[in-house]
Amino acid sequence: MKFENANVLITGGASGIGKIMGRMALEKGAKCFIIWDINLVGIEATRKELSKYGKVKGYVVDVSNNEIVNVAYRKTVEDCGEIDILINCAGIITSNKTFDQQTPEEIVKTMSINTIAPMFVARAMLPDMLKRNRGHVCTIASAGGMISNPKMSVYAASKWGVIGWSDSVRIELQEMKSDVHFTTVAPYYINTGMFDGVKSRIIPILKPEYVAKRVIRAIERNKAFRGIPFGFHFIRFWQAILPTRVFDFFFGQVFGIYHTMDQFTGRKRVKESLGKAS
Repeated sequence: MKFENANVLITGGASGIGKIMGRMALEKGAKCFIIWDINLVGIEATRKELSKYGKVKGYVVDVSNNEIVNVAYRKTVEDCGEIDILINCAGIITSNKTFDQQTPEEIVKTMSINTIAPMFVARAMLPDMLKRNRGHVCTIASAGGMISNPKMSVYAASKWGVIGWSDSVRIELQEMKSDVHFTTVAPYYINTGMFDGVKSRIIPILKPEYVAKRVIRAIERNKAFRGIPFGFHFIRFWQAILPTRVFDFFFGQVFGIYHTMDQFTGRKRVKESLGKAS
């Protein structure tokens, strides 16, 4: 899918890799970068900063509310025209507490933003894309949706769910022989501030510009799935051939993945993380 002359809508686009991808889309000739975010101040700051690259529009949208999403979509189309590329980038993590300490509110909020919201947003836009037989939906999931990790059980569940949904819709579209495409992206920890305090022993924490560039490239090439770094494509292979205890030892102890969240602090305010990629 080409970005040139495309209307590109990014949820959580006021900051983090959402903002970076918006800039890259404009640099590639996008007609308009459309921001859906809950942070009005961030929207306005991003709009002013990136307007030198092209047209930027912003809307305050709670993507976990289906009614608000549908109203915002109609308003966006009225103002900007049809959406060609949707990037579901909004995400949240509330804490590094073990599951028994998670509150019902934290569980609902995490699942609503990370799993249900991308479905609501895509469901609003997909019918029009199917009518035009053109469009692309990219969902930023997480490597946490491919490998179980202690102290992030609800977050992992939310990302496992969104990966299963996104890839299932991809197959549905494939069987329809539609030219609408779905891409699922599962990156490791990204240095955007959302995962402040995370310590990764062997696998380096990813730079936002690097991840944004890989996502843009995956959309341009209509890739079905992109793990970042590439080695994460093989996680399920190793899970299949290794006994659980052996897998846990290598990935949990040798690579240290099971202890990455031990010193997690995140952002001071949960609301600040709602518009960041996960």
